[in-house]
Amino acid sequence: MDRTVNIALAGNPNSGKSTMFNQLTGSKQYVGNWPGVTVERKEGKKKYNNYNLNIVDLPGTYSLLPFSLEERVARDYIMEGDPDVIINIVDGSNLARNLYLTLQLIELGKPVIVALNMIDVAENRGIEIDFQLLQKELGVPIIPVIARKGKGINELLDKVIDFIEGKEIFKPKDFNYGQDIERYIDELSNEIIKEGSFSGSNIRGIVIKILEGDKDLESIVYNKDLKKLYTGRMNNNVTVADKRYELIDGIVSNVVTKKGEDEDTISDKIDRVLMNRYFALPIFALMMYGVFWFTFTAGGFFLEKIDIFFSQVLTLYVSDLLNNMSVAPWLISLIVDGIIGGVGGVLTFLPNIAFLFIAISILEDSGYMARVAFIMDKAMRKIGLNGKAFIPMIMGFGCNVPAIMGTRTLEDEKDRLTTILINPFMSCGARLPVYTLFASAFFPGNESKVVFSLYILGIIIAIIMGLIFKKTLFRGESSALLMELPPYRMPTLKGVVINVWDKVKGFLTKASTVIFAASIILWIILGFNISGPSDMASSFGAQFGKIIAPIFKPIGFGTWQMGLSLITGLLAKEVVVSNLSIIYGLGETPNVIEFAKALGPEFTSVSAYALLVFILLYTPCVAVIAVIRRETNSWKWAIFSMVYQFAVAWIVAFMVYRIGILLF
Repeated sequence: MDRTVNIALAGNPNSGKSTMFNQLTGSKQYVGNWPGVTVERKEGKKKYNNYNLNIVDLPGTYSLLPFSLEERVARDYIMEGDPDVIINIVDGSNLARNLYLTLQLIELGKPVIVALNMIDVAENRGIEIDFQLLQKELGVPIIPVIARKGKGINELLDKVIDFIEGKEIFKPKDFNYGQDIERYIDELSNEIIKEGSFSGSNIRGIVIKILEGDKDLESIVYNKDLKKLYTGRMNNNVTVADKRYELIDGIVSNVVTKKGEDEDTISDKIDRVLMNRYFALPIFALMMYGVFWFTFTAGGFFLEKIDIFFSQVLTLYVSDLLNNMSVAPWLISLIVDGIIGGVGGVLTFLPNIAFLFIAISILEDSGYMARVAFIMDKAMRKIGLNGKAFIPMIMGFGCNVPAIMGTRTLEDEKDRLTTILINPFMSCGARLPVYTLFASAFFPGNESKVVFSLYILGIIIAIIMGLIFKKTLFRGESSALLMELPPYRMPTLKGVVINVWDKVKGFLTKASTVIFAASIILWIILGFNISGPSDMASSFGAQFGKIIAPIFKPIGFGTWQMGLSLITGLLAKEVVVSNLSIIYGLGETPNVIEFAKALGPEFTSVSAYALLVFILLYTPCVAVIAVIRRETNSWKWAIFSMVYQFAVAWIVAFMVYRIGILLF
């Protein structure tokens, strides 16, 4: 029977862990060129030489002393998950920075193999590393790899098997921290052994972590006098860290040879332009506008083709087929008007969503998005956050669910709560079909400008609400921005395809489940009332819509059709389009542009823009509410988010509508 081997992949953010995970498991996990892409552990399997390898990709961390939730996930698995082997992914082009975690892992006494990644990048920078000497200095196997190209993967796995089969014995090296700290280590070790409060074999590594300030481990020391001794006489955390950096400096000076003078890299030269203090913000705004221009220009061509397929080909074909089969009229109506009209009305906008994510993926993979955190740091600091909080907000352009999970990278809990609550203001891809529909109908030729203005408005409202929260609910100073900038890289076709497919697949899954079910339910409530089948104007849906419509009348769209559509949008924002498609009969109209124009009698350009503003800002979908509940561990914040966002949306839409009708 094949043995199962548990392998943990640990390393600094952006060191290539997820790339290694994909190479080892054949997975297609998204790899972004910015820190914080992986915020929870991911597992994959591989069969190798009669062994079942269970491989766990951990969030990136600089230390086993966690400051954020994602770092705690990594720390807890390494300390408590009991992996058979730890593969430590080390960025060879930044050896000194990466070795801090390496020394901590070695001290824990668990088998460690160092996968020295990006050695090609190091060589290009004139950095030569003596692998044999590094192996001797650390006392663990060193395997040079280029994870991106799959080089060195088999050698790495062979070394894992050597550990499992006993051909390689792990003998952790005791790094000397100097006389004072070594004395503390000896005293604490002896006391813990005497108390019998720790049964593990590597008590030295545990004691060093206690000296660093690991609160979870302090409980194994019962002697209060001894606790005072090591917590009162010295700032142990800083002292241990200083000594560890001294050790690392010594190791690096022995094993690394630098050829030539330090010269600016290509990334440095690009940053002089893109990060310029005067031009950075205008360039960022220009890039975002370019994203939406590309989305509508490229997506518009395919939109028309798909639109014709649903409205003129599929609808007529299915209608004729069902009529020839003598299917009941009500069932034909359900399939054509309900399902094809509802689901097809949303799928028509698939090209726009795909091209939006292509553009965003290219910016992410190039390394530019990571720099946006620094560009926005000054603005974010004014609302009590730092630029790092802007990264989850950018992720919100795709979907607010992973974006809110991405707030785990923030160390300060108040900063994290603030970022969670303002994140839904960042316009997700699900809103794009609604924008496209109304922008095409009421702002022809200016679709890109209209949608761009909505995304900018979302950012502005998020910043304003963040400022209000930091002045009221979550008072406190912002933490300093400490973040590593990745080098610029040319996005790969494979990476962009994986990321875009991941997003498109989610959209298609939603269309085949939530939107499919919602379309059937909407067809029913729009075709029946308490007396049975009815016309739409007296249906359940219309009656419910008429009850809530007065809420929206002051902001310019007080019809029962819009009232009902906005409520159904709480399931998923795309359902707004699905609902409108059924109400206005997409299956019977020539194309989606004509369908959009059917809304004309009920909207002016001002009320249409007010509606788009409301769609941008109002209560997020149920999936986002659920993740807010999970990440805050509180229904209080989930309900608060629902209520306050609706209020903000109504107020801002009211201002837009009222000012708009005065001006136009």
